[in-house]
Amino acid sequence: MCQHRPECPSAESPDREAAAVAASHPDQGWSLLCNGVLIFEDTGELLPDGRVVAPRRPVTVAA
Repeated sequence: MCQHRPECPSAESPDREAAAVAASHPDQGWSLLCNGVLIFEDTGELLPDGRVVAPRRPVTVAA
């Protein structure tokens, strides 16, 4: 899927978040990386095979 040289990390790679952004929608809170990973502003991820990676950063809610 990636056309960059050197290629971006694959979706299975531990450093998958280092892939280039293919589409960014900050108003909706997500970006699509060139390796097919959807990353969300809360640090959660949706992998191309449908697996979910839970957020690693706690979200604070204003009271």
